[in-house]
Amino acid sequence: MKTYQGSEIRNVAVVGHAQSGKTSLIAGLLHAAKMTPTQGRVNDGSAVTAYDEEEIARGTTMSNAVAFAEWQGVKINFVDTPGFHMFTHEAKAALLPVEAACVVVNAQNGVEPVTERVWKCAEEANIPRFVVINQMDHPKAGGGNGLSALIEDLHERWGRTCVPVQLPISDAGGFHGVVDLVTMAAFHYTPNGDGHGKITGEIPASMAQQAKEAHEALVELVAEGKDELMEEFFAEGTIPEQHLITALHEAIREDRIFPVLFASGGTNVATDHLLDFIKVYAPAPTERPPLPVKTAAMQAVAASGSGRDAASGGTSFRKVEDSEPVAVVVYKTMSDPFAGRITFFKVVSGCVKNDATMENYTRRSQERFSHLSVMQGRKAVEVAELHAGDLGAVAKLKDTLTGDTLGAKGADVQVELAAMPEPAMTYAIEPKTRGDEDKLAPAIHKLMEEDLLIRFYRDPQTNEFLIAGAGQPHIETIVSRLKKRYHAEVTLKAPKVPYRETIRGKADAQGRHKKQSGGHGQFGDCKVRMEPLPRGGGFEFASEVFGGAIPRNFIPAIEKGIVETAARGYLAGYPVVDFKVIVYDGSYHDVDSNELSFKKAGRLAFRKAMEQAKPCLLEPIMKIAVEAPDEFAGTLMGDLNGRRGRVQGMESRGRTTVINAEVPMAEMLTYGSQLTSMTQGKGSYRMEMDHYDVVPQLVAEKILANAKKPLEEEED
Repeated sequence: MKTYQGSEIRNVAVVGHAQSGKTSLIAGLLHAAKMTPTQGRVNDGSAVTAYDEEEIARGTTMSNAVAFAEWQGVKINFVDTPGFHMFTHEAKAALLPVEAACVVVNAQNGVEPVTERVWKCAEEANIPRFVVINQMDHPKAGGGNGLSALIEDLHERWGRTCVPVQLPISDAGGFHGVVDLVTMAAFHYTPNGDGHGKITGEIPASMAQQAKEAHEALVELVAEGKDELMEEFFAEGTIPEQHLITALHEAIREDRIFPVLFASGGTNVATDHLLDFIKVYAPAPTERPPLPVKTAAMQAVAASGSGRDAASGGTSFRKVEDSEPVAVVVYKTMSDPFAGRITFFKVVSGCVKNDATMENYTRRSQERFSHLSVMQGRKAVEVAELHAGDLGAVAKLKDTLTGDTLGAKGADVQVELAAMPEPAMTYAIEPKTRGDEDKLAPAIHKLMEEDLLIRFYRDPQTNEFLIAGAGQPHIETIVSRLKKRYHAEVTLKAPKVPYRETIRGKADAQGRHKKQSGGHGQFGDCKVRMEPLPRGGGFEFASEVFGGAIPRNFIPAIEKGIVETAARGYLAGYPVVDFKVIVYDGSYHDVDSNELSFKKAGRLAFRKAMEQAKPCLLEPIMKIAVEAPDEFAGTLMGDLNGRRGRVQGMESRGRTTVINAEVPMAEMLTYGSQLTSMTQGKGSYRMEMDHYDVVPQLVAEKILANAKKPLEEEED
């Protein structure tokens, strides 16, 4: 395979809502570039970037995949991304290694919630965008209101700088070409599924006036903000083609214009013209601004809190050039059953050669890059070297994981990935057999290397193994992969809600333990006061004993007895929290008193005090943000109120509403699937633990009726 310089490379993330045809579009682009002998299909698993068994079974992309096309002297790296709202974190991660985002819009449905979300992610990352209206072959392309309404919608959402650089050629026979508004040439296709039969010709007479007006609008928009172009535009009435190409390329690179194109990935119409567009107009890695990095020296200065670099947080910049020291950042890790761990990286600077040894700056270890490759879906194509800006992969690195930066020894830099959102849903997970239990932890940790959103831990209160992810389909996918890849079978259960107990009143009680059975007996006696603490106060213990009523060495035993009993609960077996105990008096026996006796006295005092202190249940309250199209806002508000939720506020983002609320965890265990049903799959939510609050009496009675009260310990 040919070696490409940074100026000959284009890195493009293909993003958009689910079912907009991203994977099919990439399959069409690869076939148009003759990288595949036949057109890949999603439904039969032959699409290059749809190789995961779970993705094929579910018919949707769930993790990023990489492919490349060689086209007229340039190499175009495509990163295929998920469009389902639960996997938006993958699409966000795909923006790190690219210089442009291809935002795919379904011609039938228009802009959908995830489309807006990934647009915003690209905007925050300062990634140039171009829009591709895909599936133009669909009979209902344009959503019934025509493409003009779709373009108006783009303008309303993203501004008038979202401008067509093509017009679609469609008639009763369907979509079969585009008009290039820069060159003012028409490209006609025979939509036979292979995209063959392209003919460059005249613009259809019926479109001539529309094309002329669209061309003038494009020229005027490109000229805005550039004095020399405006002068040329007013003098000539237009801008010469070559000047227009150069100016449009610059405007796209600087995020001043967001071009709109038309294509059909399924019938492979206009995909080769899209490749032409990417080659000419998408920025090369070497054209993008230097990448912000953290250097070891600057981080040390920043940590000291003084100096000029402390204010910038230890940030420097690294140019994407071969002349800089070699550095790569890992943006994805994949576990392959045959090749083992495959590490995907972007060459930030320098030139990486096969069999090079590099230092992992994050983990302080050495790694050898044997069998340097570029990925074509699952297939690795070996290369001799990769230049600054290119995307590559290498198998079987020892310690390296996603987010690590590697490079030449002594030239330490750290490239930071975008922050991952917190998981939205947690399930209890239970191995089916002892053999499955042995396989579970190693298998889940391998999956956690691939997907940074997965969390796996044991709840110290309920002693359950918990697995957290973006939502129910995400967690079900993890369970399926555990079974298929690692032969570890588990069952999923809704997690136990970690209720707690507390007190709302004060109490004064005595704990007296006395036991005589021949020889030395047991005697301990303590008087305590109990009072509530503010929410989150935990447990406090104090001693006001004076005059030697209780020897000082027995006071800790009283505290230990109270702590152990509080952990087992009083009402329903949940830990008692947010209370203070003061031991203020008692008595002892010179011979029979010991630590065990006072520990038991502390237990008795705690139980008697709880009887008086108005015990109650606490439940975890979650802070949630629900995002959905405006038309579902009323339904969602009513549903949250029905879940005992307290709405904190609403905000509008384009045609999407975000509802912020506080809802008890017990009411949110099945929310993901119900939200999907209420919003036709267009809604999403984020959830995190916020605080504990008192359970209402009616709800508490039901919980206590089903709970097992902790057994009283026998004191003999």
